[in-house]
Amino acid sequence: MLIVHRSPAGRLCGVFRHAGHYNKGMTIIFYKEGEQRTMQHQVTEHWNEAMWQQAEPIYEEAFPEHGRKTKTIIMRMFERGLCALHVWSEGQTAAAMALTGTDAKENLLVIDYIAVRGSSRGQGAGLACLRDLHEWAGRRGFRGIVIEAEADPSEENAGRIAFWKKAGFTPTAYVHSYIWVPETYRAMYLSLDPEHPVESHDGGEELFQSILRFHEKAYRRPSKS
Repeated sequence: MLIVHRSPAGRLCGVFRHAGHYNKGMTIIFYKEGEQRTMQHQVTEHWNEAMWQQAEPIYEEAFPEHGRKTKTIIMRMFERGLCALHVWSEGQTAAAMALTGTDAKENLLVIDYIAVRGSSRGQGAGLACLRDLHEWAGRRGFRGIVIEAEADPSEENAGRIAFWKKAGFTPTAYVHSYIWVPETYRAMYLSLDPEHPVESHDGGEELFQSILRFHEKAYRRPSKS
C-alpha cells in the first residue's frame, strides 16, 4: 500500500508497503482550501471488468470518440501486458482514471489517458492523482513520465499545458501530426531519476518516439496463427 500525505503546501511523503497486479489499498490524502480529502487508488495490470465499469464513464466524458481507444483495443493491450488501469475513488464514486503504459527502450512511464470526473474538476483531484502517479512510477524504477499534450494554439490547450507544468512536467518544442486525428501534439516529460535524467536535446522529437512506440504496440493487431 502506498500512503501518500500531502500538506497544504503540496509536499509529498510516501511509504511503499505492497505492490501487486491488483492493488486496492492505496490511499491519497490531499487538501483543497484547507479541507482534507481522501481518495482510494486502485491499480490493475490485468483486465478487470468491474474497474473498467468505474473508469469508462469518466473516460468517455473526457475524450471524444475519435481520440480514445476502443474497449476492444484496451482489452487486447491488457492481454499483451502493455498497460495498467488506475482508478481513484472518493467513497463509492470513481473520481478519476488513468491508463498508463511503458516504453521499455527508454524506461519511461507513458500516460496514455488521465481524466477527472467533470463534477470533481477544479478541486485539486487532478494534481493529487498526478503526484500519486509520480510516486507510483518512482517506486517501480522508471526514469521518468511522458505524456502527449495537444499543441494547437487555443485557450483550452494553453490551460491544459499550464496544468501539466504545475504538475512538474516540461513541454517540448517538437509538434507531431497524426494521420488519423486532426489535433497536433507535443511531448511533455517529468524526470524521476537524477542519475539518468530525461532530457530533450532535439526539441522533443526523439522523446516523442517513446509515445509512438507505445501506440504502435497498442494498435498492433494480433498475428494470425
